[in-house]
Amino acid sequence: MNPVARRRRAQQDAPMVSFMLDGRTLSARADRTLLQIARDQGIEVPQLCFKEGLDAVGNCRACMVEIDGERVLAASCCRTPSQGMVVRSDSSRARKSQKLVLELLLADMPGQAYTRDNELEHWARKLGLGKPRFAARAAPAADLSHPAIAVNLDACIQCTRCLRACRDEQVNDVIGLAYRGDQAKIVFDMDDAMGASTCVACGECVQACPTGALANVERPAALMPARAAGMPLADEQVDKQVDSLCPYCGVGCQLTYHVQDNHILRVEGRDGPANHGRLCVKGRYGFDYAHHPQRLTKPLIRRADAPPKRGDMALAPEDALHWFREASWDEALDAAGGTLKAIRDTHGPRSLAGFGSAKGSNEEAYLLQKLVRTGFRSNNVDHCTRLCHASSVVALLEGIGSGAVSNPVMDVTQAEVILLIGANPTVNHPVAASWIKNAVQNGSKLIVCDPRRSDLSRLAHRMLQFKPDTDVALLNALMFTIVDEGLVDQAFIDQRTLGFEALRRNLVGYSPEAMAPICGIEAATLREVARLFATARASMILWGMGISQHVHGTDNARCLIALSLMTGQIGRPGTGLHPLRGQNNVQGASDAGLIPMMLPDYQPVADAAARARFESAWGLAAGTLDAQPGLTVVEILHAAQRGEVRGMYIMGENPAMSDPDANHAREALAALQHLVVQDIFLTETACLADVVLPASAFPEKTGSFTNTDRLVQIGRQAIDPPGDARQDLWIIQAMAAQLGLDWRDGDVGEVFDEMRRTMPHIAGITWQRLQREHAVTYPCVKEGDPGEPVVFMHDFPREGGRARFVPADIIPADERPDADYPLVLITGRQLEHWHTGSMTRRAGVLDSLEPDPVALIHPLDLADMGGQPGDVVSIESRRGQVVLYARADESSPRGAVFVPFCYYEAAINRLTNAALDPYAKIPEFKYCAVRLRLGGELTPQISFGGGQSLRPAAS
Repeated sequence: MNPVARRRRAQQDAPMVSFMLDGRTLSARADRTLLQIARDQGIEVPQLCFKEGLDAVGNCRACMVEIDGERVLAASCCRTPSQGMVVRSDSSRARKSQKLVLELLLADMPGQAYTRDNELEHWARKLGLGKPRFAARAAPAADLSHPAIAVNLDACIQCTRCLRACRDEQVNDVIGLAYRGDQAKIVFDMDDAMGASTCVACGECVQACPTGALANVERPAALMPARAAGMPLADEQVDKQVDSLCPYCGVGCQLTYHVQDNHILRVEGRDGPANHGRLCVKGRYGFDYAHHPQRLTKPLIRRADAPPKRGDMALAPEDALHWFREASWDEALDAAGGTLKAIRDTHGPRSLAGFGSAKGSNEEAYLLQKLVRTGFRSNNVDHCTRLCHASSVVALLEGIGSGAVSNPVMDVTQAEVILLIGANPTVNHPVAASWIKNAVQNGSKLIVCDPRRSDLSRLAHRMLQFKPDTDVALLNALMFTIVDEGLVDQAFIDQRTLGFEALRRNLVGYSPEAMAPICGIEAATLREVARLFATARASMILWGMGISQHVHGTDNARCLIALSLMTGQIGRPGTGLHPLRGQNNVQGASDAGLIPMMLPDYQPVADAAARARFESAWGLAAGTLDAQPGLTVVEILHAAQRGEVRGMYIMGENPAMSDPDANHAREALAALQHLVVQDIFLTETACLADVVLPASAFPEKTGSFTNTDRLVQIGRQAIDPPGDARQDLWIIQAMAAQLGLDWRDGDVGEVFDEMRRTMPHIAGITWQRLQREHAVTYPCVKEGDPGEPVVFMHDFPREGGRARFVPADIIPADERPDADYPLVLITGRQLEHWHTGSMTRRAGVLDSLEPDPVALIHPLDLADMGGQPGDVVSIESRRGQVVLYARADESSPRGAVFVPFCYYEAAINRLTNAALDPYAKIPEFKYCAVRLRLGGELTPQISFGGGQSLRPAAS
C-alpha cells in the first residue's frame, strides 16, 4: 500500500487497546505500530529501515522488541498492539539483538561519513556501541556519474528506504534491489550507472537515505562559502534553517533552506499540504542561481554612447558595462520613475504600461497593479497568466463564476476517474504527478488525452493521443455520448445550471463516429471513456496549457466545464475542475489584480461600484480610477511598436523570450522611448532597457504566494540580496514615490493587511495566522474560518447560484500546415528548466543535466530526413528560424516537433504565432506550421558560468 493509501486508512476509526510498553500502561489505537507509539511516548527504539510516510517493511531488524508469550522477537515498525499485550524494547534480549544488528552494519561503514545526519551512527552512540568486532567487507566503488547525486554503496545498509521512496512515493521505478545473498545491492534500472539511468533527480532517495549512501554531490567551490581544505560535506555546520517554499511551479511545495554564511547549502522537502515532504529536481537542486556571479548588484543606466537599441541585439552578461554604466539608487530611480512620469504627463496615461511577475509575491503583484492604476493612471498592466491560463480563467469566470480551481490536486486520491488533458505534470508539476501516480496505484482510472505521449501514459487506463488542434472535436464527442446514452445527471442540471438545452442542440452533429476521423480516436474508445467518466462515483479533470494556448483555448475550457457540469462531477471531494497553474504565483498574481480588465479579486474595472470601493480604500478622489480595460501583454507590445505605448516598467518578466513571435516582441521593446526592467539577471529583456534595477531572488525576501490549490502560503527570507540589490517591494514603493504617489512605505505584513481589506476571498486570513500556520486555503471570508479546499458544494458564485453551459464549435488553428511548412510546432517546458531559463540555466545541477537546446522529433520523422539523434537541425516558420540539436523522442507524434522555450540560443518563440484567442487574448503557442531540415549554424551560447559548450545532445 502506498503512502497516500496508508494515510487514508489511518484516518479511519480504529479501536483503542490497552497494553504495556517498557512498564508503562498505555492506551493507543490498534492501527498504530509499536514503534510509532513508543516514539509518541518519548521511548527511543532504534530504527533504520522505517521512515514516516514510507511503507514499513521490517528488514533492518534494528527495532526488535520482546513480547511476553512469544517465542521470537518482533519488529516494532510492523507490529501493532493488541489488548493486554506486554512489550519490552529495553529488555536484555531485545537490547542484545538491537546492538548486534547495529554492530554488524557499522562494521561495513566507510571511515569518512557522507552525511552529517548518519542515523546508523546516531543509534550506535545511543546504545553505547564502540568499535565493531567484525571486519568490513570489500567496499564497492563510488558512482559519481550523476551531476546531483553521489552513490556510495559502501555506506549502504540495504534498508530499501530509497527504493520505496522512488517506487511508492514518486513512482519513478528507477531504484531496485538486485542479486541475492551477499551479492545483493541497490541498482538503478538494469544496474546502470546513476548518471546513465532514467533517474529524474527528484532527490527523494537522498532525503530518505539514513547513511549518506545516496547523497547530494558537493557543489562547485565558487558557489560555496569558504571551507577548510578537505573538509567532508558531512562536517558542514549550518547557521540556520529557514522554512519556505519552492520558487518554481504552481504546486507550492514547502521546503527548508539550510544556510551557512549567507549561502544556501542544500534544500530539503517539508511536510506541507501540497507536497508532504516531496520535491522535484528543480525544487531540490535549482537553488544556487541566487548565488550566481551574473547576479545584478548595482543599478544600471544605458550609456549615452551605447548603440541604438535594436530587436536583434544580443548582449552577453559579462559585457554589460559596454552598454550600461553603474549608478546610485537615487540616480537610477530618478531616471526610471522620473522619465516615466514625464512621458505620462506629456503623452497621457495610456502611453505607459507595466508587466508584473507570476514569480513575485502576492504583495508585490498587488502593489505593482496599484502603482500602474494610480501612478500611470490606466489599466495597462498584465503578467504571464495572459500567456498560460487566461483562456481557462475567462471560461471559468463565465461558466462557474470563479477563475480558481474547484478542488486541490490531492483530491485525485479520492477520484475514481482522473481525466488529464493537455498537460504533462511529470515535467511541469512533478510532485502533483506523484499524487496522480499514487491514485492510480490505489485503483483510480487515469485517462490521458494529449497529442504527445507523456510519461503518465504508461500508467493510464486509456491514452487518447488525439491529433493536435482537435480538442473541441474530441470533447464534444464525449459529451454527445453522455447525452445520447442518457448518462447526464439531470437533477444536478435542473437544480444548479443554466443553458443545457442550447448545449444539447449544439452537440447534435458531434457524434463519436463523426469526430473519430477528425480527432484520430476510434469512436468506440470515445464512447468508452465518456461512459467511464459519467458513471464514476467521482471524476476529476485536470488540464494544462495544451488546452489553453490556442485560438480556441477558451472553447476548450468551456467544453471541460460543460463535461463536468452535465455529469454532476463537481462540488464534491474527488471531482471538479483543476487547471494546473504554471508558475509559483500565477494564481496569486491574478487574484491580486495583475490583469488589465480586473481589479483585485476579479472585480471588473468597468464596474463603477468596484472602482468606488478601491478609490475609497486607496484614498483617491471619486472618478480617479480608469474605467476602460487596459491592454494585454501582446496588445501592449503591438501598441509599443505603433508608438502608442512609449514607456514600460517590467518587473521580473522576460517578454523578449516568453512572448510569441519573439522577433516582433523584441522590436517592440526596442522601439520604446523608455524601458525600466527590475530583475535579478541581465535577461534578454533587460538588455533592451534604459534603466535596470537589481532586485531580490526568491530566497532573499518574505511574502505570501498562492499555489494552484488556492493555498496561500508564506515564503520566508533565508539570505540577503547581494551588493546593492534591493527587495522588490522596496523598489516598487520607491518607484511609486517617483511617480508622485503618497504611499506610506509598509512592510510585507502591512501590505498583506491592505490586500485582505480589499479582497473578500482572503479577508479572514491575517498575516499573523499565515506566519503561525504557514498555509491557509481561500476562500476564507472571516477570521477563524478554516478555508475551503473544495468549493461549489452547494452553489456557484454566479447570478442565482447557477453555473452556465456555453456551447463550443470547431475553430481551426490560425495557421495550418501546408506544402511549404508541413509540420506542427508544439512548445512547452522541460523537467530540468523553467520558463525562459534565466534561473535554471544558472543553477549548476539543472544546467548540467540539460545544457543544450534540443528539438524532440519522432524517430521515424528524423530517419525520413536522413538524420540521427544529436544532429544539428533547423526549424523555420513564417516568422523566423532557430538551430538546435535533434533528440529522437517517441512521445512526439509523427508530423509534430516539440521544443522547450527556455534556450536563449534557440529562442523558439521567434517562430510561434501571435494570433490570439478572441475571448482571452492568449496567443496560440501550441500550434503553428514549420519546416525542418538538417544542418544550420548554431548560435553561440552565452556563458552562464558552468563552462558548458555546445555539443550533441544525448538521444
